[in-house]
Amino acid sequence: MNYPAEPQAFLAPTPAAPGRPLHGQLQSATHPAIRVARDRTPSLSCVIPCRNEAGNLDLLLPQLMELLPTLTTGWEIILVDDGSTDSTPAVMADWSALPGFRMLQLSRNFGKDAALTAGLQAAAGAVVVMMDADLQHPPALISAMVEQWRQGADVVYAVRANRDDEGPFKRLGARLFYTLLNRSARFEVPADAGDFRLLDRAAVDALLALPERNRFMKGLYAWIGFEAVALPYLPKPRAHGHSHFSAARLIHMTVDGLTSFTTWPLRLVSAIGVAMALAGFSYGSYIVIDYFLYGNSVSGWTTIVATLLFFLGVQMISLGIMGEYVARIFEEVKGRPLYIVKRDLGQGLRAPPQ
Repeated sequence: MNYPAEPQAFLAPTPAAPGRPLHGQLQSATHPAIRVARDRTPSLSCVIPCRNEAGNLDLLLPQLMELLPTLTTGWEIILVDDGSTDSTPAVMADWSALPGFRMLQLSRNFGKDAALTAGLQAAAGAVVVMMDADLQHPPALISAMVEQWRQGADVVYAVRANRDDEGPFKRLGARLFYTLLNRSARFEVPADAGDFRLLDRAAVDALLALPERNRFMKGLYAWIGFEAVALPYLPKPRAHGHSHFSAARLIHMTVDGLTSFTTWPLRLVSAIGVAMALAGFSYGSYIVIDYFLYGNSVSGWTTIVATLLFFLGVQMISLGIMGEYVARIFEEVKGRPLYIVKRDLGQGLRAPPQ
């Protein structure tokens, strides 16, 4: 087993020239109607971020070991441990001793998006498949993804056929989120699509060239453009464990997505401010004119207090919205690495050390 002499840190490189945005489910970065077929067999990397998935790995990895050799002669499975507190690192270490497996153990929990970035940085395949370890992403769909890649697609992503297994509140929240996220955008983030997808090497390199550290991956997938194809699927129930996405974390992810890819909340604050200023000026003018015409005394202590409290609440909400954007700037300018690798075991597709 090879242990690095010191922890490794990944800093996002200087951004390359941006690609054109993705519009709809099928779009080419240069010619939307043209798909150039590929007749070669690609080397394939499978990136699996994990957190407390020990029970699921022993079910998922044998399936991948059986499937991947039927698709290509060169394959690797990169397991990224994102701060697990169970036996997941030990299970990963055992699998990394086998040919084709590589394990990256991060020094703590950096978040799923950082773990995915670590896996993409380590992947050496001509195509990269990302999937979860909880068996909700069916490995059999990888074959269809590779076939779409051979037909010319650069990005193939799995999209939920429906959300019948979720409650009405979550379905409504998801619909509202994607509506707000795609409002006035020059690219479209596909609704109901997650991290289960295949990326061509060019798309992987474009993602890794993006410098931001607040990485909302669903938005970044769409921002880089490239020709993309959607494959519908129905997620299966988790084999073991439970989801780490609580209601609070979903709200946090929603705020991250909106502040990372939209500026309309700031414009909305400005519009509300203008509207309220006009309303206040109009009401003040009415009071003054009424006093000079009819001599009515200016009264309404309750109205004044209620109005002040209302305006104060609006101001605090406005400051909070601006504060979210300032916080993103604060995180970016510190320039901290996205993640730190504690252990790097196995070989995968990378060349053996000399």
